[in-house]
Amino acid sequence: MEKEGFNKIILFDFDGVIADSFDIAFEVQKIVHPGLTPDGYRDFFNGNINDWSKNLVKNEEAKKINQKFANIYIPRMKEVKIMEGIREAIIELEKSYKLVIISSSITSPIGDWLERNNIANYFDLIMGNDIHTSKIEKIKMIFEKYKAGPENCVFITDTIGDMKEAFKMGIKSIGVVWGFQDKEKLAKEKPFAIAEKPKDLVLVIKEYFNSF
Repeated sequence: MEKEGFNKIILFDFDGVIADSFDIAFEVQKIVHPGLTPDGYRDFFNGNINDWSKNLVKNEEAKKINQKFANIYIPRMKEVKIMEGIREAIIELEKSYKLVIISSSITSPIGDWLERNNIANYFDLIMGNDIHTSKIEKIKMIFEKYKAGPENCVFITDTIGDMKEAFKMGIKSIGVVWGFQDKEKLAKEKPFAIAEKPKDLVLVIKEYFNSF
């Protein structure tokens, strides 16, 4: 018998929400994009990050740039720490909801990272950039897999690009302030709420699903 609430799905962004990856990812991006600033890197996430390179160069060149980043970054994921307090929130949330990761990182290295941090078994599914570069398309896949609709889901993210993609699928977001983009920027997209600390997610998510 499924636990109460298991028809509800929490979509987690990975980088910046679960993984404290900004500093290392930025170091690698500076290799790929010399002269890049921290604020410039944060602006990559104003939309789907995969579109950022495509807007600057031809599609095939964009693929090479993204592959170069992945080749350098993935081995360095071993250096990435887990966000303080997020493990406890994940453990508590998994008692009542299905947890899914939707990310622009690659699925297999995310799974390896989750295993190293002893939280892999709390997630029902991981959907990385290799599944599809569009989070809209990945959300469609989730709707089909779980026979779900927007009312069954909420997106936990640290970027307005994710919020925009979730909104296009009718899903509201909960922003988190400990990631790549700041509270002021997140607030402009009018998320359901903004969590100040990982432990706040448990109550905020309950309030979200109770709002229907």
